[in-house]
Amino acid sequence: NPHVDLEFYADVLRKLKAALPDVHLKFYTASEIHHMSKLEGCSHEEVLRVLEDAGLGSLPGGGAEIFADRVRKLIAPGKEHPDEWFDVHDTAHRMGIPTHCTLLYGHVETYEERIDHMLRLRAQQDETGGFLAFIPLAFHPENTVFERRGFKFTTGADDLKMIAVSRLMLDNIPNVKAYWIMMGMPMAQVALHFGANDVQGTVVREQIFQAAGATSGTEAKVHELVRFVKEAGRTPVQRDTLYNELRRW
Repeated sequence: NPHVDLEFYADVLRKLKAALPDVHLKFYTASEIHHMSKLEGCSHEEVLRVLEDAGLGSLPGGGAEIFADRVRKLIAPGKEHPDEWFDVHDTAHRMGIPTHCTLLYGHVETYEERIDHMLRLRAQQDETGGFLAFIPLAFHPENTVFERRGFKFTTGADDLKMIAVSRLMLDNIPNVKAYWIMMGMPMAQVALHFGANDVQGTVVREQIFQAAGATSGTEAKVHELVRFVKEAGRTPVQRDTLYNELRRW
């Protein structure tokens, strides 16, 4: 939002922390941090210091899309350069703020561009070690301009290959997520045998993937996820945002 300043974003964190002091606040993508730094005319580190003092605990991995310049010009024109995305995450890691990383696939990218994207994430993790998890995100074309151009949903085979290759290539990132909202419960179960060790949590009224055509449902209860993981032949573990184990079933 170009009409609000850094203090507004910090105040959101302060108010949430005051109301919910025990809740970990994973807020603001690298794209949003970079936007704040441009608005304020200050560095990424200065923005992160203000937000951390206000209660920020970690960063999500959004905004990465695909790092290839060719692709970004087509699917995200005007978005910050990948070097800016990396600078935000590099800075956060060096400040002790953990983050996540993503890859959006299944649109106009090539396999080589997927691999280059993961190699850059791997190199960053070797340097700072601050990525908690990698989340491959399948592109959903419904209700986008790409739907009118004939783009289709990814196949189950492609989704599973992405999980498997991610786990093999990103051995220095401890967790690979098979996001059940994106993949659907049955495919996420299979993904737990292809390298994924996380399926995301209960979620309440998810809207982003639903608006783009997902049919996986919008929320799940704890007992449903426990059953789902057990039926996949795995041990259900409840974790916190930082991947600390809280409970096993």
